[in-house]
Amino acid sequence: MTLPEITSREQWAIARQELLVKEKAHTRERDALNAERRRLPMVAVDKGYVFDGPDGQVSLLDMFDGSDQLIVQHVMYGADWDDVCPGCTAALDEMSPGLLRHLRSRATAFATVSRAPFAKLATSRERKGWDFAWYSSFGSDFNDDFGATVDDSEVPGVSCFLRDGDTVFHTYSTSARGTDQLGSAYSFLDLTAYGRSEDWEQPAGRVAKPHGADPTFTD
Repeated sequence: MTLPEITSREQWAIARQELLVKEKAHTRERDALNAERRRLPMVAVDKGYVFDGPDGQVSLLDMFDGSDQLIVQHVMYGADWDDVCPGCTAALDEMSPGLLRHLRSRATAFATVSRAPFAKLATSRERKGWDFAWYSSFGSDFNDDFGATVDDSEVPGVSCFLRDGDTVFHTYSTSARGTDQLGSAYSFLDLTAYGRSEDWEQPAGRVAKPHGADPTFTD
């Protein structure tokens, strides 16, 4: 194993300060990129997607569960697979109740969707002890339409949606390596149109309302 170079405390402090300058520049670039992401236009979802869940069939609007935004994680689990993708499993094992609660505090719901039939999802969910919403898109175009399928093979991804009344809009999607940095509530919220709903964010005035309220844009 190759270890870092050994140096004096003084030399370490100099090297750390040099790295800090780059870290701060990276943070500013990240904030600017997140703001640009929030300025993306949105498009109405006009297909009537139907998903199978624990309580029967639901629509995309139902998945909002009264929230203003919805984050959908596309979980790799093909219809003919024996089990969910190990990489997706590792990420979902870290989905804590606290993270989901923090998303809800920003009027944002979270759900996972896979192409496998719901019976397979239910079995895997119980075995793995997961408590987040997991729906089957088996037989629909949902995965293909939102870039979670490439040439009939699976890729991981995340899609973000916003609702205005009963109209659902698609605001953002990312796949494959674009999901590598997810893990905290803030990293998920940074993908959404409302962002973290902090006063310092741009566009100014775009914040999530309390859970269940209609979205309002003031910018």
